[in-house]
Formats: sequence, C-alpha cells, structure tokens
Amino acid sequence: MTKYLFIVVCILTLTIRPFAQNLNTNNTDFTLQLNTITTAVPFLLIAPDSRSGAMGDVGVALSPDANSVHWNLSKLAWINDVDYVKERGGNKQDFGMSLGYSPWLKALVPDINLAYLSGYKTVGRNQAVAASLRYFSLGNITFTNDVGDVIRDFKPNEFAVDVGYARMLSDRFSGAISIRYVFSNLTGGITTQGGGTTKPGQSVAADISGFWRSRGMELGGKEAHVSVGFNISNIGAKMSYTSTQIRDFIPANLRLGSALDINIDEMNLFTFSVDLNKLLVPTPPVYSRDNNGLPVQDLDGNYIVEAGRDPNVGVASGIFGSFTDAPGVYYDDSWELQEIGKFKEEMREVNLGAGLEYWYAHRFALRGGFFYEHYTKGNRQYAALGAGMKYKTLEIDLSYLIPTSQQHPLAKTLRFTLKFNFGASNEGESKKS
Repeated sequence: MTKYLFIVVCILTLTIRPFAQNLNTNNTDFTLQLNTITTAVPFLLIAPDSRSGAMGDVGVALSPDANSVHWNLSKLAWINDVDYVKERGGNKQDFGMSLGYSPWLKALVPDINLAYLSGYKTVGRNQAVAASLRYFSLGNITFTNDVGDVIRDFKPNEFAVDVGYARMLSDRFSGAISIRYVFSNLTGGITTQGGGTTKPGQSVAADISGFWRSRGMELGGKEAHVSVGFNISNIGAKMSYTSTQIRDFIPANLRLGSALDINIDEMNLFTFSVDLNKLLVPTPPVYSRDNNGLPVQDLDGNYIVEAGRDPNVGVASGIFGSFTDAPGVYYDDSWELQEIGKFKEEMREVNLGAGLEYWYAHRFALRGGFFYEHYTKGNRQYAALGAGMKYKTLEIDLSYLIPTSQQHPLAKTLRFTLKFNFGASNEGESKKS
C-alpha cells in the first residue's frame, strides 16, 4: 500500500503544480479581448458532487453513481454490469442516493450555497430510472430605490427538478434522456424603475447522453477499461424575468469525455479522466464603434454587428450556430479592430477538465485534478484535491478548490457529498459479459 500511496501523492503534486501560478507568462493583456458567454441560470453547470469536484469537474465518463443524473445519466444502465461490479469490489447496486452541499463564491458572499439530492433505481435488466433536485440559494439581498431607501429584503433562489431514464442500446453502449424543470426567482416580483414588474423565470429542458465502455484489456500487464461518454444538456426554451420580449438562453452545453480504469491488483484501482465542455449558445458579437469608441446604430436604432452574428436567434439556431459564430476580432484601446481568428476564438470556448482517482481496497479514495477556462472566456482556472471513504452502504466524499490566482472568487470552495448504495453483495448478474 505504501508504494501505491507514494505514486498517488507524486502524481497529484505534478497535476496541481503547473496550475498553481498565473499561466499568462508572456504578460499578454487579454482585457480588451474579453468576450465571455453569459446565460440565465448558470447554476445548472456547477459540479454538484465532491468526487467530480475533486477531479477538475470531470464526470461524463467516470464510473456510474447517483450523481450520474447530472454528469451523464446513461452511465446508470451499467451500474450492475458484471465487469463493473467486479472492478468495484463485487457489490451489486440496485438503488442509490446522493446528497451534496457546497458553499459557493465564499470569498465574495458568505451565504450562497448549492444543495443537490439525486437518486436512481434499476429497472429490469440494464435499465434505470433516476431523479434529482438542485437548489441554489443566493443569500439575502436588500432592495433599495433610487435615493437609497430600503424597499425590502429578499432571498433569491433557483432550483431544478430532473427525471430520466437510461438503458443499454447495445452490448457496449447505453443511452439516456432526461427532462428538467427550471425555476429561477431572483427578484420576488419587484417593480423596476421603468414600471415593469419582474417575475420568476421558468423553463423546461432536456438532456441526451450516451456512454460506451470497452471490454477488459491488458495494459502493461494490468487489466484496464476505456470509457467514452457525451452529454448534451439543458436543451430548452429561453427564459425571461419580465413581461417584455427579452429572453435569455439557458446554458445548453456539450460535454465530451473519456476515462481509463487500471486495476493494479485486487486492492488498487486508478482512474484517469478528461472532459471537454462547450456552451451551445451564441457568442456575443463585436458591434461597430466609431473613432471615439461609441456604438454605431442603424436608422432603426439597432446596434450594427461588425463581426460575428446577431445573438437574437432561436434555440435550435443558437445551438448549431454556436460552433461557427465567434467574431474573431476585438477593438484595441485605440478603437482599431485587431484580428484573433474565428477558429482560434472558438477553441477558447472549449473548457478542459482532467483528473486522477485512486482507490485502495475499494474503501479509501484520493483524488486530484484541474480545470481550465481561457482568460477571455471567464478565467476559471483552478486545481482541486479530495478524498473519499466507503463503509458498507455509506460513502463520504469531500473536495477543495485551489485557485491559480489570489483573491479568486472560487477560493476556499468546499464540497461535501454523502452517498448511499443499496443492493445485494454479489458478482452482478444483470448483463452478459
């Protein structure tokens, strides 16, 4: 055990060290190039569990558990696969639940938090149904009028409820679909200065996911499995908080990932995983400006798009157009257009997560990873560490984020997760090998 623990510590150190400092080593000023994609209800993309949080927010191709409802529901069709059950200690799981809690943006606001409850139940052979509840509290906000008089206090909150179904579609591939109801109450119906009354935003969305896992293979004399997964999430209607026609996209997202499981022996299991993420919503265009930097309008009073595309499109157009709509230019401090390149900016919109997990005796886990988002697209860059412990039906996980810059809003982010897995302790009988 000492030998393998030493290997894990070394790998985790090497994983985190390159991201423990500012990556902008050439002192390039990206401020003028900022073109961050924004959506309504971004809480839908926050990693809700400690396991994935400790591995750099990867999860689309990791082994299934109750949190697969968020990452990739189709994985749950494999929960009682013979190879998987054997690899995880021979415990068949017919029903499972997960409860997660995370204070969020603790470095900025002390009372924002995310709570997540999910569960699944196997149905027949290689099928599962699942559901989840995600609740995001934004703390307490005091509304004031133009002269600073207090109107009232309000506690904004958002939640999403999911239900879904997963099943095997072939010998090595599973698929799933889930439906999500999203509710976002940020103002409590307060009346705005223009006389309009705000309202809670609501939307209905769907996820489509798939998961493939190889048969056992030999890698360096050890048994290994390769997994590949995808999840197209939050495909749904735009959301509005007022009675006007202005509506915002919800965060439709494409997640692709792969994982490699290596059984060193019956007591030691390593998993390496990488995820790629791409928002499937329009990139803000660059609007025309005059020599003084003022926006240029047409005869109807609309701002003129200089590069990119008009973001006021339908959901389907936004999803398919999100791969080719980056403007590829920006205005410098002299209000001259500078070229980035459309393809280069599109690549900046792909976020990367990578992580490592080590299990000893199917009871104790160590995890580490990193997450990278380009400076001009949000600048979320952090390493993560975590650990887990399993005892009979109970599993406890925790994770801690390590930002790559000082005074980062995600500093001191902790996640806690409790998982409960119920089922007979046997070698699993639900799938042919």
